[in-house]
Amino acid sequence: MVILLDAMGGDNAPDANIKGAVKAINQIEAEVCLIGNKDIINKRIKEIYGKDNISDISPKLSIYHAAESIEMCEIPTQAIRRKKDSSMVVGFNLLNEGKGDVFISAGNSGALLTGATLLVGRIKGIDRPALAGILPSYKSRLMLIDCGSNTNCKPINLLQFAQMATIYNKNTFGMEHPTVGLLNIGTEETKGNELVKESYQLLKEKAEELNINFVGNVEGRDAFSGKLDILVADGYTGNVFLKTVEGIGKLVKRTLTESIKKNVFTMLGAVPAMPSINALSKAMDYKEYGGALFLGVKKPVVKAHGSSDARVFEFTIKQAEQFVKNKAVEKMIEEFEK
Repeated sequence: MVILLDAMGGDNAPDANIKGAVKAINQIEAEVCLIGNKDIINKRIKEIYGKDNISDISPKLSIYHAAESIEMCEIPTQAIRRKKDSSMVVGFNLLNEGKGDVFISAGNSGALLTGATLLVGRIKGIDRPALAGILPSYKSRLMLIDCGSNTNCKPINLLQFAQMATIYNKNTFGMEHPTVGLLNIGTEETKGNELVKESYQLLKEKAEELNINFVGNVEGRDAFSGKLDILVADGYTGNVFLKTVEGIGKLVKRTLTESIKKNVFTMLGAVPAMPSINALSKAMDYKEYGGALFLGVKKPVVKAHGSSDARVFEFTIKQAEQFVKNKAVEKMIEEFEK
């Protein structure tokens, strides 16, 4: 198995991308191919690790040259069409050619969506692919779909988001009937804007036919109760929700750390509770959950956070390997062919 990693995508590229790959390589069976400007990558490898070649760090690491990169501020469609030698476009082409099994990028989200749709292609029957992010939940995990790829949606899109997430959770985590909720400002079916109200009715109507365990509207405060497996939203709302959750997680960790270090008495008092405090800190850290899976395209694609550091890339690479091993895309295609 070969994992293709966009070495030039993200706010901290290429250092975080390189370091994440190096951290992950001995924890996985797959090889990792870093795609990007080989002169820049080799220079950083020399400066960080004192090695002339990345293969000197591990024979499972390699570089595929791509002279250009797509910046965060670029218009997605134009960037994909004009920058044929960008790390993102080259990565998609390698994936299409079978020279890699999964592609990871922390670059421009719009360009990733455009590239995946135009260059890799949608699974037949799916109107719009969607980003599915994994978040911590009470004694469980929560899949949020869509968390940023489709800002303007139709009810059919939200229905298919629920269907794709159900198929993924069933085949990957062995959940026979994962619970699906629709993110809304209230639990009543009359609440919300037109999109949410129409999506509610469509989900309610099609749930049994499509084997979706729809439990109704869910307010943001109830999403992490542990009773919900999948939270469905349009990409705009989902992304706002995602970023808010990440911010709250950072706030909790920062406040907890400062409270413990306030003085010698608080530090001593915290010692017996440190295992529980560390467990809470780990559960609240979104970095532990890797990137977002791009469900609905013909090949495995993973979107890492734009602000990913080496640790996030490490977890995302491990997550991507499991994505391929679980044959998530193949099973998705099988289900929609039915």
